[in-house]
Amino acid sequence: REWVRKHLKLWILSYTYYKWYIPLSDKEKEKITRELVQTILAQKPKMCSFLEWLDLKIVHKRHAGLYICCAIEDQDNELITLEIIHRYVELLDKYFGSVCELDIIFNFEKAYFILDEFLLGGKVQGTSKKKTSLK
Repeated sequence: REWVRKHLKLWILSYTYYKWYIPLSDKEKEKITRELVQTILAQKPKMCSFLEWLDLKIVHKRHAGLYICCAIEDQDNELITLEIIHRYVELLDKYFGSVCELDIIFNFEKAYFILDEFLLGGKVQGTSKKKTSLK
């Protein structure tokens, strides 16, 4: 499956917690994160979860006060990326009970660990719910 080899550029859990899969300076990362967060928060709740931003597509989802955002290349599939976000939220829910922003703030290392187990270098490592275990 082509989408299993998906390559993500950026993964934002909240304004202060994000993970980059491309090398950029801290100043560039701050600027991009600020712009994306402002753009996503400006959208109304019923609007589409996909944006075109510069040469990337932005896929985002709100879950229990968390805005999870992913930047992908133009040729990548938005719906598959939305499914990847959904699967990550399911993993967080499985670990934290019902994940919220405070869980990420106080346990961001664990959220990153779960993300790193699910994605390696921006590429999905496995999609099976049964095979993904958080112990």
